[in-house]
Amino acid sequence: MPVRARSGVLVIDKPRGPTSHDVVARVRRALGTREVGHAGTLDPMATGVLVVAIGEATKLVPWLTAQAKVYEATIAFGFETDTLDAEGRETRRAPLDPGLLDALAAGRGSLLAPRLRAALEAERARTVQIPPAFSAIHKDGERAYARARRGEAVELAPRDVRVHRLEVVACSAEPPWLSVLLEVDKGYYVRGLARDLAQALSTLGHLTSLRRLRSGCFTIDRAIALDTPGDRLADGIEPLAGAASRALPVARLSQAGERDARHGRPLQAPDLEAPTEGACAWLGADGALVAVGERGEDGRGRVLRGFAPGNR
Repeated sequence: MPVRARSGVLVIDKPRGPTSHDVVARVRRALGTREVGHAGTLDPMATGVLVVAIGEATKLVPWLTAQAKVYEATIAFGFETDTLDAEGRETRRAPLDPGLLDALAAGRGSLLAPRLRAALEAERARTVQIPPAFSAIHKDGERAYARARRGEAVELAPRDVRVHRLEVVACSAEPPWLSVLLEVDKGYYVRGLARDLAQALSTLGHLTSLRRLRSGCFTIDRAIALDTPGDRLADGIEPLAGAASRALPVARLSQAGERDARHGRPLQAPDLEAPTEGACAWLGADGALVAVGERGEDGRGRVLRGFAPGNR
């Protein structure tokens, strides 16, 4: 039987198979509420951390999706698929040269071979990336994947990206594959890494596994299985104020500041103890989340998104 859930954030360990929207639908049924959203889409093949927002926490999604994410990914070399992952249809094959196969066979100790080292360094330095054709990006008013599924050629504009970390975890020559641990900002496609790293090594590649280990401050060790009963799912929800305080810097409001924020009015500098510029979680005297706001150059605070009273 569905349970009524409080507002907050639930970290789901998404299994392979369902879409992110499927996960949201199942959480809605289990918790008996339509107010459910997610922060950061995972492809059906991918597993791991999917941050799910319930109730008032759905207002936090724009800030949760903006945070860096950590993945473990495995890339198979030698052929490419239309989706750039194992769910797609094979489109092209290309051989691996003996030097690359020798490096993969020897294990991590050989990965400082100049060519492979250069390919990894180039990816670490990447600042723009062309998204895969099979993506949810709008192209001429339609999702790119819809056009790609019809067999149309889809050309997407490069997007700004940032790679914070890229490390080799394991590798093999038979069959040829490479597993990596990477931390990236919003907008980076790991399927694009499979394509670009293989191209730098003069071959082709596609993603065979992808597991998200962290999304912002939310980690896999605190994730809950999707098939968990509704009452236990509800118990796993992190309250709204606590989740916002972990995800964003915290600012404390005076009583006058809280009154103004509740009405969407600008805050005077003395009513806002903000530790930093940029978006902050504004908490009232009782610890409840009043708003997400920011402090301007004049020191006054501006509400970016308000929250209903009582969300502690």
